[in-house]
Amino acid sequence: MNAQLALGLGLTALGLLGYVVGIETAYPGRSFAVTAVMVGVTMAAIGRSNGPEDQS
Repeated sequence: MNAQLALGLGLTALGLLGYVVGIETAYPGRSFAVTAVMVGVTMAAIGRSNGPEDQS
């Protein structure tokens, strides 16, 4: 598995968990959960795509 894809999926999962916990309990920095989801999805998409050097 591509390292960037794995990191993106992990960050997305942690961000979603932080968002769900933030709905129930107010804690400092909970707004970063949404940022973690956005960055994680972007990293997963980049890790999943083929670069121009892989195309034939």
